[in-house]
Amino acid sequence: MTTTKKSKGKERETPGATGEGEFYHIEVRPKEEFVKFRTQDVGEKGGLERVGGQRENGSWDTVKWLVSKEMAHVENGKLIAGHKDAKELVDDLGSEPKHIEGDRFEAKVRPNVAAKGTPEKIRKG
Repeated sequence: MTTTKKSKGKERETPGATGEGEFYHIEVRPKEEFVKFRTQDVGEKGGLERVGGQRENGSWDTVKWLVSKEMAHVENGKLIAGHKDAKELVDDLGSEPKHIEGDRFEAKVRPNVAAKGTPEKIRKG
């Protein structure tokens, strides 16, 4: 299991590392690039969540996507989207999510993609 240090020096499990959570984590950028994080619901409440990160220069970008286990499942080490919003998200990623451990996956973002996959576009339809 992967661990991370809290500010007081104590270690804890990395979110998604145990496989016991309510979401699959699809990491698209290294969290080390960011200094502040925010999570927002996208589409239906509790289904898809976007974790945005703020860089030191103030710009924001997507760090990872959280996909409810009610919207997807893992089959032979692959993340299989079972809900239209989850399928749309996986299709918009630049690569197929690759299993890391537990509920954690990694994917590359497609370069120079228009705002098609942004939360505002998904909410509007």
